[in-house]
Amino acid sequence: MMKISLRHMGLAAVASGALALTLAAPALASTQSSSGYHFRTLNDQRDVTFNQLLGINNEGVIAGYFGSGAPGHPNKGYRLSMGNYANENFPGSVQTQVTGLNDLGVTVGFWSTQNTANNSNNNFGFYRIDGHYHTVNFPTGNNASPQVDQLLGVNDRDVAVGFYTNAQGNNRGYTYNIRTRSFTRVLVPGAPGGEAGPSLTATAINNAGDVAGFYARSSSQTDAFLALHNGRFITLAVPGASMTQAFGVNDRDEVVGAYTTGSGSNAATHGFTWRPGYGFRTVDDPHGLGATTINGVNDAGDLVGFYTDSAGNTDGMLALP
Repeated sequence: MMKISLRHMGLAAVASGALALTLAAPALASTQSSSGYHFRTLNDQRDVTFNQLLGINNEGVIAGYFGSGAPGHPNKGYRLSMGNYANENFPGSVQTQVTGLNDLGVTVGFWSTQNTANNSNNNFGFYRIDGHYHTVNFPTGNNASPQVDQLLGVNDRDVAVGFYTNAQGNNRGYTYNIRTRSFTRVLVPGAPGGEAGPSLTATAINNAGDVAGFYARSSSQTDAFLALHNGRFITLAVPGASMTQAFGVNDRDEVVGAYTTGSGSNAATHGFTWRPGYGFRTVDDPHGLGATTINGVNDAGDLVGFYTDSAGNTDGMLALP
């Protein structure tokens, strides 16, 4: 698994190879939970022990990957559409994750040249447009070693979001405009600048330019945020949770992610949705209660993510309202 710290309650690492299609593994029957969603398990049959679904667009196309990232089990990216898993791996890479996509055929993610035993792998962001891959790395002379740079979401205006890790071990969120090739930092208003600034990861962006993600509010507390394009910064924290992380946002400013309660052997991870005026709603897959992460949401409110099942496998999840 890659050296990361986000969705990564979830994300891992990267792949290579030509585009190919394989039929989807049989999905579990649709299950409805008390949350009102209908859940389906979706796993690429090439590795049914580890799948994560990370983004979904308004056409229902899903970004994800299989492979835990452990030595000998590298991440391999894919796009899932109409039951077909299409390989998408940065050329020449050892590992690839496809983390986000828009409605116009652009995908983003990150790749690595490594699959090390200690899971400390380099990461480089990428976007794929018109069938061509492009590497994106934030311009800084203060990178972590090995380098960690990831793109995690993209909107229909071809503005992507992601982060890099600096030499002090803190994440620095940013947006990247694919058309102008320009970077803009995502910051917590009023927070210290430079190396003293809080660790922040930008994970998703909608067509209005509203950015979701999470940041270290203190040494023991991680909170989610929604940074609106008008400059308003909304902190999102599930009451009683030690960690709240936002991983997706749609054009209605519906935010999705995961929160953690308890500690040690009593720790539990729950998926959530948050809507302006409605607040938080817990969303757990019935097969992964207390072990669910929601990573993406489209404008219809369809959710994707993953959960850990009773056998210890990580399963891709689709939830329809």
